[in-house]
Amino acid sequence: MSEDRIRIVVDTMGGDNSPWAMVEGAVNAVKENEDIFLYLVGPEAKLHEELAKYEYNKEQIEVVDAPDEISCHDHPVEAVKTKKESSLVVGLHLVKDGKAEALISPGSTGAILVGGRMIVGRIKGIRRSPLAPLIPVQGGVSLLIDCGANMDSRPADLLQFAQMGSLYMKRIVGVENPRVAIVNVGAEEEKGNALVKETFPLLKECKDINFIGSIEARDIPFSYADVIVCDAFVGNVILKLYEGTAKFLLTEITAAMKSSPVSTLGAAIAKPKIKEAVKSFDATNYGGAPLLGINGLVSKIHGNASAKEVKNAIGQCQEFSKQHIRELIEENIANQSVE
Repeated sequence: MSEDRIRIVVDTMGGDNSPWAMVEGAVNAVKENEDIFLYLVGPEAKLHEELAKYEYNKEQIEVVDAPDEISCHDHPVEAVKTKKESSLVVGLHLVKDGKAEALISPGSTGAILVGGRMIVGRIKGIRRSPLAPLIPVQGGVSLLIDCGANMDSRPADLLQFAQMGSLYMKRIVGVENPRVAIVNVGAEEEKGNALVKETFPLLKECKDINFIGSIEARDIPFSYADVIVCDAFVGNVILKLYEGTAKFLLTEITAAMKSSPVSTLGAAIAKPKIKEAVKSFDATNYGGAPLLGINGLVSKIHGNASAKEVKNAIGQCQEFSKQHIRELIEENIANQSVE
């Protein structure tokens, strides 16, 4: 194994398409990129059986045996503590022990969050570790932070979320001066619940971010902000409604296009543009949702992740490591204390 390669753990179990999609995505990633080394963690015999289907550089992939699996039905804390030989726990220890820089997993969100905090651990000075997925918006993507990790955040937590999100958008996505907004029920500063009202002045006074004020949920798809700050309850509702609405509209458009011979003909003409528009809203293009603020990178991908999403998540982890995001969070955010 070349010491120059960025080392990434692929938890191959816990998803709807495990392990085949994880293996296929991993193989595709190493075929396109000589600068990564992947640990595939899961049942050894099963993984070797899947790998035997492909031609790839054997020096870039190593199988790590983990015969157990954490399912979505397991209690997260109990599972992480007791299932020591599960693919997720074994993979997280590879990150903790410095053998890998990052891990991606399609498994239980709860177990990933618990394991990331308990095993890999938060950066000293970081109050909470938020999940931060990129969501498609008009003309690009925005970062939604937090979308599911911290249901009861405090104002100082949201301030750090804004700082970490701004750093991520600048370094990973390439937005030079990311616009940061807090989710609210109106544009006015005096609106909102207690959390929003107390957080607003902290964001307004922070010199490290480009805070533009409040954002209403209806404005999120129109790219009014690059970093969308909220607690996990609000963020998860936004994310789930976002995904559901996209599927609903696609279903309705497809049905309308087949409703008559005339609409079918029109659909045939418009099909290339429609496919292009739908592709821009495909969340799998953007990798996983990173758990920010921990000593490494843990990235949650969809439970039904395809090989394409796995490959893109691996690329996302590589860029995270190359840009030294963990170190930048530690240097620029963790040392600042707001109570």
